[in-house]
Amino acid sequence: MKHPLVSRRDFVRDTALAAAGAAVGLSGLGASSAFGATSAQPVDTSKILNYNPNMEYRRQGKTGLMVSAVCLGGHSPNNDQERSEVISRCIDVGINYIDACWDNEVKRDAKALKGRRDKMYLALSHGAKEVRNEEYRTARKLIGSLDELLRDSQQEYTDLWRITCMEPGGRHTFDTASEIITALEQAKKAGKARHIGFSTHDRRWIKFMIEYFPQIDVVCFPFTTMSKAAPKDSVFEALKQRDVGAFGIKPFAAGTLFTGNREEDLKKARLALRYILATNTVIPIPGLHTVEQVDNAAKAIQERRELDIKERAELDQLNTRMMASLPDHYQWLKQWECV
Repeated sequence: MKHPLVSRRDFVRDTALAAAGAAVGLSGLGASSAFGATSAQPVDTSKILNYNPNMEYRRQGKTGLMVSAVCLGGHSPNNDQERSEVISRCIDVGINYIDACWDNEVKRDAKALKGRRDKMYLALSHGAKEVRNEEYRTARKLIGSLDELLRDSQQEYTDLWRITCMEPGGRHTFDTASEIITALEQAKKAGKARHIGFSTHDRRWIKFMIEYFPQIDVVCFPFTTMSKAAPKDSVFEALKQRDVGAFGIKPFAAGTLFTGNREEDLKKARLALRYILATNTVIPIPGLHTVEQVDNAAKAIQERRELDIKERAELDQLNTRMMASLPDHYQWLKQWECV
């Protein structure tokens, strides 16, 4: 299916979406980037996709993309109608990025974006048919998986193909890493992926990949209210040096941040987003399941970033409870306290 405004040949050209190193804050003023750089020149907000003056936008590394400071994650129980309403509200508040990492999510979100694909960046992964599956550890199989997903979701391209990695024992082999990079490069050269990267649940894998493979544009990894820069050898220094963009998955620790009290949970969600935004490191991609949750995330953008003493104490209490309540299949989140 042809993109209504952008051809494949168009988007393989170098992007001119924003000045390098810039980030746009509220009202379009220059602000800190994800890694602390500042913009000396005003940013042309007309080049920002789905720009809204009440949203903040941050440059995602060498992609040059100006991405909303809060994005939309793919994991959600929504049916097609509910998801369409959520995405509509995201567009209304200036969110311009969706991350979907399973084929059913990609197909659902692509369907919801039909007729308005030019309002959102759509990042995707075919998690079940990528390198976490032993059958998909060659470039040929990975490209085939991407082709299948693009076909089934009726997309000619993806704004970011971020291969889902599940590193056995902490790492894939170097051969598998090389196959990943070969597939990503082929997809980018062919215009199937505008930008390329990977997601990981292992901190060491990030450093290994970006140190050996400068082709990487973006990485996705867990970043919760427990997360902070490691006192030494932090991933963030490596990302900054190589100008690699970063998205933070699981900002609400797979929902364990919440207790079921609606008003309190909305407040906790804003507190979590404010904390992550104040670290000035990753762009969070929370799962937002309702229009109200989208509005709540947009409200967090408007609130002050730095937490006061009372809020920090509250966050510490939340983290203690969250750590104790993580289910067995999310215990690995504890490994992401220092990043």
